[in-house]
Amino acid sequence: MKISHLGHAAVLVETDRTRILIDPGNLEPAWHGLTDLDAILVSHVHPDHLDPAAAAELLAANERAAVYVEPSITEADLPFADRLTPLPVGGSITVGEFGIEGVGGQHAEIHRDIPRIGNVGLVLRAEGEPTLFHPGDSYATTPEGVDILAVPSYGPWAAMKETIDFVRAVGAAHGFAIHDELLHDRGRGLIAGRIGDMTDTVLADLRDHRPHTF
Repeated sequence: MKISHLGHAAVLVETDRTRILIDPGNLEPAWHGLTDLDAILVSHVHPDHLDPAAAAELLAANERAAVYVEPSITEADLPFADRLTPLPVGGSITVGEFGIEGVGGQHAEIHRDIPRIGNVGLVLRAEGEPTLFHPGDSYATTPEGVDILAVPSYGPWAAMKETIDFVRAVGAAHGFAIHDELLHDRGRGLIAGRIGDMTDTVLADLRDHRPHTF
């Protein structure tokens, strides 16, 4: 399995047979222009995870790609609404050799006065490949058997103490930082260092947007 972190929460997962893009948001354009995608997965409706304008161009360039989204996104006024298929918590789909499970349910609390929205974490499993977990914006769910964890490193809903406990609870051997575009390099280094010191998960640095083989 090759994984490319294409900025913030956007992750490209590739095998010899399958290409899947997760959370094409508006904080980093590295995913723009991708082609030959088999599926696009979206954890929730926030624009840093789904950029409607750029995603419309992406879908036009990937006409055969299936698009699976957190169910409330199907109710949004989007120009590509007819392409969307809901992936609820507890639901599962197959894309190429991958079985993909929706887990979780709610976005992490930003503030008690801000209504919470749906968030579906994504667990990708394939025979002979490591299991990847992309949680979207939540630390609430910790699936078993995860080999690679996409670690949300910073957000208005997250604190380092929660990040450390989440990484420990998942217990993946490997991981990489996502949700980090609001950090400068010192902040990225601080959080990665703490995870390295305080958990058993080894973080790979994928900030160069190049594929990393796990």
